[in-house]
Amino acid sequence: MTLLGALDYASVAVFALTGALVASRSQLDIVGFIFVACLTAVGGGTIRDILLNRDAVFWVTEPKILLAAVAAAIVVFFGAHLLESRYRALIWLDAFALAIAVPAGVGVAMGLGQHWAVIMVMGVATGCFGGLMRDVVCNEVPLVLKQGEVYATAAFAGAGAAVLVAQLGYASGLALLACGSVTFVLRAAGIAFNWGLPVYKPRAPRPESPKQH
Repeated sequence: MTLLGALDYASVAVFALTGALVASRSQLDIVGFIFVACLTAVGGGTIRDILLNRDAVFWVTEPKILLAAVAAAIVVFFGAHLLESRYRALIWLDAFALAIAVPAGVGVAMGLGQHWAVIMVMGVATGCFGGLMRDVVCNEVPLVLKQGEVYATAAFAGAGAAVLVAQLGYASGLALLACGSVTFVLRAAGIAFNWGLPVYKPRAPRPESPKQH
C-alpha cells in the first residue's frame, strides 16, 4: 500500500468513528450510524477528488475502504455507552482525523503537480468537509465554524508547512509528516488550552452628528 493510500484508509477509519459518535449523540439507529460514519469518512476526500478531476474518486477505486467506515460505525453503536464523555472523545478523535486527512489531501494535490495554493486548499477541504457534513446532517454546530475554534486555521497551517518543506527541496514524505504534526499540535493546543481566534463583537452604531444648517 502506498503512503497516500494508507493516509486515506486511516482518515476514513478515524473520521468514521467521529461520525458514529455524533450519531450516538443524536440517538440514531444502526443504519443512521453507518450513513453518518460513511458520509463523514469519505466526504472530504470525495470533494477533493472531484475538484482535482482525478480518474476516479478514491473510494470508488478502492471500495473496500468503506468497510473500515462501516466497522467503525458498528463498534461505536455497541460501545459508545462505555465512554465517560462522548463529546470529549469526539473532539480528540476529530483532531487526530484532521491531522491525517489534511496530509492526505496535500499529498494527492502534490502528486498531481498542482500550484501551492491549490495544494493548501485541497488539504483543508479534505480535512474539514467531512466533519462539516457530519455536523450539518446531525443538526449540530459544525466544529469548523464554532466561534474562535482553532480548526480550519490548524489545517491551513499544516498545509502551509507541507508546501514550505517541499519548496525547500525535502522529500514529500517529510512534507506530509510536517503537515500532520503542525495540524495536530495546533488543534490539540486549541483543545487543551482553550485557545481561540478573536471573534467579531458587534458594537452600537455611532450617534449621528447633528446636521449643519
